[in-house]
Amino acid sequence: MENWSCRHPFMDRDSILLLGEHVTLDAGTGCVHTAPGHGEEDYQIGLKFGLPLLSPVDDKGRYTEEVGVSEWVGKYVFDANKDVIQRLDEVGSLVALSDYHHTYPYCWRSKTPVIFRAVEQFFIRVDLIKEAALKAIDNVHWIPHWGRNRIYATVEARPDWCISRQRSWGVPLPAFYDGNQPLLNSVWIRKMADLVERRGTNIWYELNDSELAQELGLPKAYARRNDTLDVWIDSGVSHEAVLRRNPALHWPADVYIEATDQHRGWFQSSLLTSVAINGTAPYREVLTHAFVVDLESRRKISKSDQGGYTKPTEVEHYVNKYGADIVRLWVSSVNYADEVPFGETMFGQLADTYRRIRNTLRILLANLYDFDPGKDAVSDLTLVDQWIVSRLQQLIQQCRDAYWQYEFHKVYHAVNHFCAVDLSSLYIDITKDRLYCDFASSRRRRATQTVMHDVLDALVRLIAPVLAFTAEEAWKFFGKSASVHLQKFPESDPVMIDPEALEDANALLEARSVVSQSIEAARQQKIIGNALEAHVLLSLPREHRVHRLDPNDIEEFLILSHIDLLTTDSEAKAVVEKTLYPRCERCWRHKPTVGLDPIHPTLCDRCAAVVRQLPTNE
Repeated sequence: MENWSCRHPFMDRDSILLLGEHVTLDAGTGCVHTAPGHGEEDYQIGLKFGLPLLSPVDDKGRYTEEVGVSEWVGKYVFDANKDVIQRLDEVGSLVALSDYHHTYPYCWRSKTPVIFRAVEQFFIRVDLIKEAALKAIDNVHWIPHWGRNRIYATVEARPDWCISRQRSWGVPLPAFYDGNQPLLNSVWIRKMADLVERRGTNIWYELNDSELAQELGLPKAYARRNDTLDVWIDSGVSHEAVLRRNPALHWPADVYIEATDQHRGWFQSSLLTSVAINGTAPYREVLTHAFVVDLESRRKISKSDQGGYTKPTEVEHYVNKYGADIVRLWVSSVNYADEVPFGETMFGQLADTYRRIRNTLRILLANLYDFDPGKDAVSDLTLVDQWIVSRLQQLIQQCRDAYWQYEFHKVYHAVNHFCAVDLSSLYIDITKDRLYCDFASSRRRRATQTVMHDVLDALVRLIAPVLAFTAEEAWKFFGKSASVHLQKFPESDPVMIDPEALEDANALLEARSVVSQSIEAARQQKIIGNALEAHVLLSLPREHRVHRLDPNDIEEFLILSHIDLLTTDSEAKAVVEKTLYPRCERCWRHKPTVGLDPIHPTLCDRCAAVVRQLPTNE
């Protein structure tokens, strides 16, 4: 049947049957009408088979004289549908009539049916710059890395770029015609740009064709065309319009940031215009993020939803309810390479994380009330001090690497773990005894204060890009004058990382896990009331690192009053008994020295010595 000739039902013309791969048998009859002037696929078929290009529709969607039926001229095309049906019936060509539900393209903005028509347009010949654009892609750092492949494939398959639009809004396309012939000369475009520079953008609309032609030095016969530029030209040349024209900025841009759909949009239009003008990309890095979705429904939250999403999305709601830093914390907590979840419950959970970080800063600040780093700092650190200093250096490096890669969620998780586990659950808890019970100027206490000072100094600067207001507040309480945001960012010092201390601490954490299980079991059995009442017999394999450590470091790290370390050929285990030593009323530890001091019989030897040095009320 291919190339068969078919007679039009009521017009004096024939049509031929063609085969098209875009037509399928799983929908409709498998036979469709092809109008090369009113559809992209039809247009391609028309080009392939040399069909005439007929587009009898004007700019207002009304039939022109080319439609061939005089009474239809001037009618809106959708209003004329009933007239077409009536004419088919009149000539006896209407076989059947029924409603048929199918999909049809609608304008996303106006929610009205789209009329496709072939009209003369302006294009950029992409094939002339495509090779250079593909090379430029590989000179850009793409974050995430798959962004490179996505835009490369998009540009590689890119056809010529239609840059003209038939819209009443937008940037006018400065095209002039002598009859039907366009004036293709950049001289007049530059003159038009100079005119706009002098007299403003409205000059295009304020002058009629002859006045505008006179201003540009064109013959009065020339008339402009009322097309507008593709909006992607507007945004795509922002690197020239903004960066090149502002001496305070530099070109190329450090980074372009947008959602994943912009590989076909702004990222690509900026690349193509820049390659055409400058021969290279307008950006050094491109960061792509996914779309924000509702936490519960996983539905995309979009400004084009037009009221379909009823939950609050205004930043004021969340800032007023939770504070600006918690909103910033939400942004940093999500991996933007995947869907970005958004919901009220997330802010409640993040408020807990925020309070944990804030309370950690408060504890560090509170324990430095009598510490002068210029006078009181010491370099002789204990094992637990060396460990937290090493962990701090690792944290600094983790955060620096993550910030450089824009992986803010890694900063969030690293800082949260450091504050919640390394500091709050371990270091601060372990050193609480020396901070509160040792001599104020003891080596151990000053060592901890030295470390806390350094930790606080680095931690506040590390969180400043995310928790901007909290960091500034803590920095002021820290006694610093200039803003934290004017400070140098912390740099990791490999010399300060003690591998031995890290391994020793890891070994102690293993032992701590074994001991904690046994202590909890003893508490449940009412053998002891708390860990300080325990006498722990800890059996570890003979090659275990803990056997090498100072007993005082072991006791302090495990926060115990009394521990005996044993060797076993089997797996580690701990036996818990109730200690026979009396409790010191000051430090609450059970020690054999409690009761030996005649003046302070309820204190251990350490606490008795400290109390004797305290000032009296006399």
